[in-house]
Amino acid sequence: MPDTDLAGTYRRYIDCLNRQDWPALGQFVADDVKHNSRPFGLAGYREMLERDFREIPDLYFNIELLVCDPPHVASRLRFNCAPAGTFLGLRVNGRKVSFTENVFYAYHAGKIAQVWSIVDKAAIEAQLAGA
Repeated sequence: MPDTDLAGTYRRYIDCLNRQDWPALGQFVADDVKHNSRPFGLAGYREMLERDFREIPDLYFNIELLVCDPPHVASRLRFNCAPAGTFLGLRVNGRKVSFTENVFYAYHAGKIAQVWSIVDKAAIEAQLAGA
């Protein structure tokens, strides 16, 4: 898959997430997808995302940085949102926070087969502490 096609595919995946178009998720994510080395499968991956949107009603994925080296994608996502209760073990309780997630994807047969992600929890902690 050429670099430009992979970038476009990834952008369409992010758009699918932002629209919460769960029936279309299988167009972008493999049936046997793994997340942080755990076998989630498409159903488990979808459940995780649906839970995220329930817990963070204003969740929106903003691509801040995108690097494609087929079959891999690296992305830095920025979030400005207000999680309703506890998020990453932190009592956010509706307070607006801004943070990033660094995420790497491995594609196989045109779909996301593996996801590795890290959320900048320290940025949220600093905001909650008033820093």
